[in-house]
Amino acid sequence: MHRLFVLFTFIFLSIGFNSEATVDMGISIGDEGLRSFYLAIGDYYRVPEREVIVIKERRIPDEEIPVVFFIAKRARVKPATIIDLRLRGMTWMDITLRYHLGPEIFYMPVKETVVIGPPYGKAYGYYKKKPRKEWKKIVLGDDDIINLVNLRFMSAHYGNPPEKVIQLREQGKTFIVINEEIKKGKKGEKEKIKGKEKGKEKGEEEGEEEGKGKGKSKKD
Repeated sequence: MHRLFVLFTFIFLSIGFNSEATVDMGISIGDEGLRSFYLAIGDYYRVPEREVIVIKERRIPDEEIPVVFFIAKRARVKPATIIDLRLRGMTWMDITLRYHLGPEIFYMPVKETVVIGPPYGKAYGYYKKKPRKEWKKIVLGDDDIINLVNLRFMSAHYGNPPEKVIQLREQGKTFIVINEEIKKGKKGEKEKIKGKEKGKEKGEEEGEEEGKGKGKSKKD
């Protein structure tokens, strides 16, 4: 009986271990949506995809990875230094202030006519209520910083208006989903433009052929 118990315990632990390994591998190479998000981060911050994966492996949530690179770049330190501080329990605001940076670095200009609701309304409310010289007094929460950094990243990387990203985020979509939607939208726009160019070229070629045909009949 004791041997059976040990055997079943071993099998259970083995299945659990293998299952976790499969999940980890799925995150790094199997899930195309996540991989696309990682590639976008790497392209924007000019780092290899493997460096992005390493940060993920250190248990930094996906949507916080851009924050690591964002602060590290402005603080002029290695991403690993920022990760260490985060894993010690420091807030993103605390880490920012540690390097004598202020909340103004997270601000992303948007059209004044746009009405901003959750989850961006609170952060933009802070910036609107205070004159720019007092922005250093603003204290942003982790969620505010994560949303603002990803807003900048998504807008700048794809050349997309920040208002569009805000709209998608207000619908409750994750930045991984937003990344896919914007990416597919840009691809669709390129294909549409390419199709129009091909159609124009085809029309010009047909026009040239008709012109040649007409010229020949006149000569005859």
